[in-house]
Amino acid sequence: MAGKYDLETTTLGELLDDPEARAIIDELAPEVPDHPMIGFARGMPAAAILKMAGGQVPAATIEQLTSRIAAL
Repeated sequence: MAGKYDLETTTLGELLDDPEARAIIDELAPEVPDHPMIGFARGMPAAAILKMAGGQVPAATIEQLTSRIAAL
């Protein structure tokens, strides 16, 4: 059974508004919710944000975020 989120279509804002997904983001990438560009990024698909974060967030962290959110 697929999880409740498809990161290709689910926006970062939707994830930040979900307490379970937000807890994962806060744990693994606590800088994200307070990032200066969060207002712009909230409306973008989460997968696009993860691709852009590749240079700033370690690949292992991105993999953990992806797998844990997909498991929700």
